Amino acid sequence: MALTDSLDELITSGAITPQLAMKVLQQFDKSLADTIVKQVKTKTTLKGHLKTYRLCDDVWTFIVKDASFKMESSETVNTEKIKIIACKNGDAIEQGRK
Repeated sequence: MALTDSLDELITSGAITPQLAMKVLQQFDKSLADTIVKQVKTKTTLKGHLKTYRLCDDVWTFIVKDASFKMESSETVNTEKIKIIACKNGDAIEQGRK
């Protein structure tokens, strides 16, 4: 949320246009997806309570409450809520969808 909050502040102050903010978010999504594919090799296990799920235009959206991620290194990361968006081969990012 920090990126979107910062972009909202910049739009409100007139420092950037909403169109530029959207381009920044699209580039962030693409860069993050590319980095995950190329550099992240660790497998994790996710446990939690599935609050909602949806499939629209070949894009799955899951909202998981009280999520717990267990890494291969036995490290555990907990969060109150997480939104997971999954698409085939990054199709949604390439087409500018979120």
